[in-house]
Amino acid sequence: MKAKSVTHALNIARGAALAEAVVRTAGIPGACLEHRFHPTRKWRFDAAWPALKLAVEVEGGAFVAGRHSRGAAFEADCEKYAEAAILGWTVLRVTPRHVRNGTAAAWVRRWAHARGFLEMEP
Repeated sequence: MKAKSVTHALNIARGAALAEAVVRTAGIPGACLEHRFHPTRKWRFDAAWPALKLAVEVEGGAFVAGRHSRGAAFEADCEKYAEAAILGWTVLRVTPRHVRNGTAAAWVRRWAHARGFLEMEP
């Protein structure tokens, strides 16, 4: 396997682990990983709560000129997020740091609470 392919595979594995951490830490039932949300495109969300139409996308490489911050890939992500919004989805875009420090899970819980899906302690 070429070095670039190995690096890509490792990045995918890291992203999946981060998405799983958000789901586990948020503690809201009904979540799934790699959820295909569009009826005709093969787009997937890193983590999603389909019944709530809430998704989390972990944007890796933000500080190292990664794929999501370069030209064509950034534009493709814009298309994906626009189509998701048209279909009624809320997409929370987070960085790996947001996942590690608990911010991503807190945003998921706050979003669910603001819409009456989750009771929160004062």
